[in-house]
Amino acid sequence: MSDCRSPAQRLRFRSIRVLPLAGMVMLAACNPYGPGRNAILNAGAVPAGPDQPASSIKVVEVSGAMATKLKTPEPWPAFADVLSGARPVGTVVGTGDALEVTIWEAPPAILFGAGAADTRIGSAISTARPTTLPELLVGKDGVIPVPFAGLVPATGRSLREIEADITRRLRGRANAPQVTARLVRNATSTVTVVGEVNQSARLPLSPRGERLLDALAQVGGVKAPVNLTTIQVTRGGRSYRMAMSDIIERTENNVVLASDDVVTALYQPYSFTVLGAAGRNDEIRFEAFGITLAQALGRFGGLQDGRANPRGVFLFRWEDPEVPGGPRVPVIYSFDLKDPAVYFLAQQFRMSDRDIIYVTNSPTAELQRFVGIVSQTILPVATVTSVIQQN
Repeated sequence: MSDCRSPAQRLRFRSIRVLPLAGMVMLAACNPYGPGRNAILNAGAVPAGPDQPASSIKVVEVSGAMATKLKTPEPWPAFADVLSGARPVGTVVGTGDALEVTIWEAPPAILFGAGAADTRIGSAISTARPTTLPELLVGKDGVIPVPFAGLVPATGRSLREIEADITRRLRGRANAPQVTARLVRNATSTVTVVGEVNQSARLPLSPRGERLLDALAQVGGVKAPVNLTTIQVTRGGRSYRMAMSDIIERTENNVVLASDDVVTALYQPYSFTVLGAAGRNDEIRFEAFGITLAQALGRFGGLQDGRANPRGVFLFRWEDPEVPGGPRVPVIYSFDLKDPAVYFLAQQFRMSDRDIIYVTNSPTAELQRFVGIVSQTILPVATVTSVIQQN
């Protein structure tokens, strides 16, 4: 069936169908891919409604004069403050340990030794010979077998307690016995060293009191450069971290290790995420000694030319409550990079683990995107109009 409408009528009909679609596209172009600067600044000003509580987000607009007022992330406690209570281990015996027991008996020896009788002054020590028993392994029952003394309890006792018990059991059988016990193989007091080290290992501790750097040296040291390595010590279900460079520089942080400690070497364990009109969107790792906002901006290439809004740089962070025991507080820091003073502040503002940096689009970039979409939508309509008018 032929269309009897005039060219003007056909153009009007097509415009009615095309223009609403163009209007929808133009409306969509007005909305950025993420929240704009004003939307973020107003995030903390949402009043309570009948079905919605007031916003709990705190928004802080940062200026150069706020350098001394900003709340920076709390540093991890030093090892010297939280891990310095450990005592040298290895003097308390446990199941699986191996002991060496040596017994002296005054002459004439009745049970041990082969010292000849000699009544001269000082000859008793010179003629007494020690008897070293074969290596004694502490079994699951927690005892060691000593000839003429029976099964001597060992697990959970110190070497001095074991010596005194054996001496008491031999008294009356041996001639003035004297006993010494030595731990020759430690199977219970150990530490585990894992992570970015050359060889993970489980290391025995001794009464000498091995320190943190001793354990790292025994596994061949760390793989990554010292200034990029973090050492984590887990003890009693809690973990503590320090930059390895701080442990080396401050000897008090080279603490004595305790039994069952887990030492983990970590390479750049912290990270922040950058989104929006930045040089690149990525999760970026950083070192335990921390970086500043200025360094963070440099690591992702700064702001994107022609798209970013230098007045709309935001940092999202969860902060601990001012009242202990309360819920964590979401805080948004706003940075106006058109203010020269803010650049000095950025050199002092410390990044925290899991921070998010978001860079908003500039109004000019949004306008350009709007014009581009409009031109792509309107030009085809203008082309159709010219064709119809020619017909």
